[in-house]
Amino acid sequence: MSILQDFALSGWGWGVVLMAAFLIGFSKTAISGVMLLAIPILAGIFGGKVSTGMMLPMLIIGDIFAVNYYHTHADWEKIRKLIPFTALGVILGAVVGHLINDAQFSVLIAITVLVCLGLLILFEKKGDTLHIPNHIGVSLAAGIACGFTSMIGNASAPILSIYLLAMGYKKNDFMGTSAWFFLLLNAFKIPFQVFVWHNITLQTLEFSLILAIPIAIGAFTGVVVLKRINEDAFRKIVMVMTALAAIKLIFF
Repeated sequence: MSILQDFALSGWGWGVVLMAAFLIGFSKTAISGVMLLAIPILAGIFGGKVSTGMMLPMLIIGDIFAVNYYHTHADWEKIRKLIPFTALGVILGAVVGHLINDAQFSVLIAITVLVCLGLLILFEKKGDTLHIPNHIGVSLAAGIACGFTSMIGNASAPILSIYLLAMGYKKNDFMGTSAWFFLLLNAFKIPFQVFVWHNITLQTLEFSLILAIPIAIGAFTGVVVLKRINEDAFRKIVMVMTALAAIKLIFF
């Protein structure tokens, strides 16, 4: 039986999955918050824990495109400061995820997405008035939060975005630092999802690789389109759709 038959998606289901893959690619080279919409979409189709295993290789594909485009702009000092604390967050998330069932996992994904969405909206309202001190305690909190939310729902992009932007990172430095950080973070998560959660298998990996093309299209579209769209309106539309998708994951 082929991988397409194994997952038995309808035409509508494939359309939604392809859209989610496109959004993942787009988020990696343009607006990171867009990926929040893809998370509850995939969780609603495949289930909470399975969807995170399917999504991780997709994210790494997007990370590779982002690193290839923005690799010269990374702030390695900041990355080195965050990574140890982020690793602790990943381990905490792996333990929590191992102890709960899939229904609880889906709800936890939805709550994680909504919390991160709330942080993103807060930052949108505060804008340039929001400043975060460059203190080891802040790095500790941001790193653990990034690791935990990434492990549970692949939803840490808003946390890192707020952390970097509030410290005054400009566009290219922000994109480069984010690209390398998430590539390293997502690579670190692989053993936990293969050997602890068992939600990355040859079957799910093959399915994720099938979606490399829409991810690539999304990544290239993000590079080209970012400067030409009404970013404010686009963000608001994505936020509303993300909130609705996350709420649906909790109650339906």
